[in-house]
Amino acid sequence: MEPKDNIVAAVILAAGLGTRMRSNRAKVLHAIDGKPMILFVVETAAAVVGPDHVVVVVGHQAEEVRAVISEHYAVGFALQPKQRGTGDAVRCALDAIPQGADHIVILCGDVPMLKPLTIARLLDAHCRAANDITVLAVEVEQPDGYGRIISDAAGQVLGIIEEADASAAQRSIRLINSGIYCVEKDFLKRALEEIQPDNAQGEYYLTDIVAVAKASGRRVGLQIGSNADEVAGINTIDQLEAVATAMRDDGGKSA
Repeated sequence: MEPKDNIVAAVILAAGLGTRMRSNRAKVLHAIDGKPMILFVVETAAAVVGPDHVVVVVGHQAEEVRAVISEHYAVGFALQPKQRGTGDAVRCALDAIPQGADHIVILCGDVPMLKPLTIARLLDAHCRAANDITVLAVEVEQPDGYGRIISDAAGQVLGIIEEADASAAQRSIRLINSGIYCVEKDFLKRALEEIQPDNAQGEYYLTDIVAVAKASGRRVGLQIGSNADEVAGINTIDQLEAVATAMRDDGGKSA
């Protein structure tokens, strides 16, 4: 499924504890029918780019997460010593990305329903349009808790704003950021040097690279997914159980 004439790597963000899970176990180690959720994401990424082009960012219970993944996949790992946001997590992964990769797909370790075909379509749209960034977004009825896609009348992406920093009008937007991106590697490196933790959480937001791109005249594309459930993140035990039920109803995750 790799786009022709481009070498693609995947970075999976899996460093968080997940305090809303009310557990001492790292969030990505929570299981769906006995299978840690991180393995679903690694399986999906490996199907598209190959396991040797997958880098998993670990942090909380790093050794346990490494061990679980390494039993099944020969992927690379990067350590985020202190959780300072998604932008910092990707920065920690840069040195572990295989040489020669032109584009980086960035995935979340708590989104187990994501399918390889969705990533392949994102990559295809990104490469065909020669974008510097392509954002995967979905429209939902209840956008609470998600970053909102800010766009103009022509449908061009202007930026992404996290809910904690959004105005009341921005919170009414139903087009949300899935947290999944494809980014041209050289631009990603430069953009990560520019972002700052000047937000309500005091973190380095990966979403801020969109504003960096717009300010420097870069191409920012938008791919709208057709299935919001597929990119649903897991933050609570109730959400874990809901995703487990949805996956059983779907007959397991397929392409």
